Amino acid sequence: MNLPSLRQLQFLDALAREKSFSRAAESMHVTQPTLSTAIRELEGLLGVQLVEREARGATLTATGNEVVTRARALLSDAEDLVLAARGAGEPLFGTFRLGAIPTIAPFILPRVMKHLKAHYPDLTLYLREDQTARLLEDLRARRLDAALIALPYEASGIESVTVFEDEFLLAAPKGHPLGKEGRLQPEDLAPHDVLLLEDGHCLRDHALSVCQMPTVREGGEVSATSLHTLIQMVDGGLGVSLIPKIAADSGLGKGLDVSIRPFSPPAIGRSIGVAWRSGSSRESDARIVAEELKKIFSEPAA
Repeated sequence: MNLPSLRQLQFLDALAREKSFSRAAESMHVTQPTLSTAIRELEGLLGVQLVEREARGATLTATGNEVVTRARALLSDAEDLVLAARGAGEPLFGTFRLGAIPTIAPFILPRVMKHLKAHYPDLTLYLREDQTARLLEDLRARRLDAALIALPYEASGIESVTVFEDEFLLAAPKGHPLGKEGRLQPEDLAPHDVLLLEDGHCLRDHALSVCQMPTVREGGEVSATSLHTLIQMVDGGLGVSLIPKIAADSGLGKGLDVSIRPFSPPAIGRSIGVAWRSGSSRESDARIVAEELKKIFSEPAA
């Protein structure tokens, strides 16, 4: 029996991602005819059509989608084999693909990268920032080895471990009634306009939960696409908001006319954790990353 080559499977995977022969060839650093010929040879070997070729791109057939799913698993296993042989059991050796959600990535990844580089010199770390649902899809598809997400988050086929608890702080324009000294509790936000991130960000749901609001008030919603935009809106006097302590500790709000205050008692809005695919061969490495993060965030930021 003639078997497909890993190179042919890599070309098919690239075409599935790029949906264009030219872009797929560019991503694989080969010419378009080389990639196209390899995929035609793969179709001939398997005896089925994998790709519908169109003037404006390429679309996988139903069989093509099934083949590329299995191809990705084979490619991941082949990569694991190479890493295992090269690393001979060494922890965090070679390439490790780490994802993180946007409300975590810019605030902790610089410290994580610096720490891991210092302690694991043979590690090559690739990073991806995206929303939780897409990160989990990448974990299942073996495009990522682990991801930093906010917990709790129920997802089939995914395991996780909590690294630390992230406190929520109030951000209010200077001079706002909630910015004054005194005991601050989540229910104090009820009569005020609370600014939130747009739908799709899990931080939005955590903030609504802390505010004890089932939904935002009709007609009064103003939302932002990022925490940096959100704090600028607070600075502009559009309302108050909740921001994660890890963001405040990293300088979010610095230089703005914004008061940032803790709640009493502290409002724990979410847990930060490391997630990985159930049964992943990189589970032990994902757990090591989680332990290293615990070390990092048990100490104050420099």
